Amino acid sequence: MPKTETYPRLLADIGGTNARFGLEVAPRQIECVEVLPCEDFESLSDSVRFYLSKCKESLKLRPIYGSFAVATPIMGDFVQMTNNHWTFSIETTRQCLNLKKLLVINDFVAQAYAISAMQENDLAQIGGIKCEINAPKAILGPGTGLGVSTLIQNSDGSLKVLPGEGGHVSFAPFDDLEILVWQYARSKFNHVSAERFLSGSGLVLIYEALSKRKGLEKVAKLSKAELTPQIISERALNGDYPICRLTLDTFCSMLGTLAADVALTLGARGGVYLCGGIIPRFIDYFKTSPFRARFETKGRMGAFLASIPVHVVMKKTPGLDGAGIALENYLLHDRI
Repeated sequence: MPKTETYPRLLADIGGTNARFGLEVAPRQIECVEVLPCEDFESLSDSVRFYLSKCKESLKLRPIYGSFAVATPIMGDFVQMTNNHWTFSIETTRQCLNLKKLLVINDFVAQAYAISAMQENDLAQIGGIKCEINAPKAILGPGTGLGVSTLIQNSDGSLKVLPGEGGHVSFAPFDDLEILVWQYARSKFNHVSAERFLSGSGLVLIYEALSKRKGLEKVAKLSKAELTPQIISERALNGDYPICRLTLDTFCSMLGTLAADVALTLGARGGVYLCGGIIPRFIDYFKTSPFRARFETKGRMGAFLASIPVHVVMKKTPGLDGAGIALENYLLHDRI
């Protein structure tokens, strides 16, 4: 089929909290972007139908190709979201939406593909030197959960993306403060993963643990209604609540540890890329946060890590971009 006959293409980036939709009307040209709360819809299909009804006036042709990036492992036709209530069959959803092809990929596979096409102004570099072109790139990012993937560019220019569930590795505390935070989490969960801390809800968990620390009994604290990631971040940055600043510093330190662990595991001389909606909200603070120092604090491997650049993805809709690139690869090569 000629490529022009495959447009518009229905794209989605479905996280634990929100589902983002867009229509790719030409290569890398995405229109009608909408963000819908997942909790407002009983099923994925319901949210897609609602989205398409909103875009009806803009649609000259009905989409027959779709690509959905979802925040959960893809292990067959049945998909169960990790951090929201949706479950679905890929084939049943394809039929329900009258699509000729529905590609469903992990959300951090989409992030990796998006990074392959990013320009310098889409990224904010945090330390390091220059990327090695054909070396592995590590992609991770805190949001509702914590995603991890790997991007490898082969010598012929082709791309290989390795999905993973690295957000669920066991968390390893670095110092006495983090041991205290870990112990608090361990009292609540049988398995304390990195995602328990490096996510939106993780900010709240770190705050709760620190608020019980000896010596902080009289420090100004947030009310129960104020215990949200957004408010903790805001109060940390305006300086009125030292415990919120300590929470954010601890979060960034923990992220530095995990990013370094992933970089060492993969030999990520191609760089580390931080995605998700959390870090761009406080990018100016993040540049001077404890993140980079912790990233390089790995004893004998400090020099190895010091050379690796870390990039924060600043682009607004990388998940949709990556879903589109994955679908393009599939249509051209019958593979992603």
